Amino acid sequence: MAATQAAFPARCFGRLWIAPSWDTAPADATRVLHLDPGQAFGTGAHATTALCLRFLDARIRGGESLIDYGCGSGILAIAGLLLGVDHAFGVDTDPVALQVAAANAESNGVSTGLQLALPENASLPMADILIANILAAPLLALAATLADAVRPGGWIALSGILHRQEAEIIAAYRPYFDLAAPQHEEDWSLLYGQRKIGV
Repeated sequence: MAATQAAFPARCFGRLWIAPSWDTAPADATRVLHLDPGQAFGTGAHATTALCLRFLDARIRGGESLIDYGCGSGILAIAGLLLGVDHAFGVDTDPVALQVAAANAESNGVSTGLQLALPENASLPMADILIANILAAPLLALAATLADAVRPGGWIALSGILHRQEAEIIAAYRPYFDLAAPQHEEDWSLLYGQRKIGV
């Protein structure tokens, strides 16, 4: 147990700290997401989650709407709410993940701002920011669906992508988005860009 806890200390992602129950953020931290590793993916320790958290910290100004597609533990949706988005919509294929995300949102005091659904039950709203930390194959299959859920001028961020998979994902999303240079951490990539207008 001690080894597991040592692997998950409190971590800082710009304005936001992620803190498990056995560690604390600094006293001057104003935005703290309390989260223990559990049944659903997403603690901030994995490179793809870290890339997404840093993207949200850089992009959120306050008042936006957010879709977290493949929400797992809900970490990205909850982070978005703590950083100032008005509301977040989380989607996951695993009903247990949705239960975990709901519980995590409740414990962080943001449950009223979070709506959760299975993909088959999800009518995606139009969002200012859509983040999808899943895998390359579903990202390819979902390109048009995810693009349709981002308002013109809005932002998308995609992760769960290995470096060698970048070109294929870029080709699938370039018709819809003006993509920036990929960001990297360890073996993983984050692709992000702004929704084209009139496409």
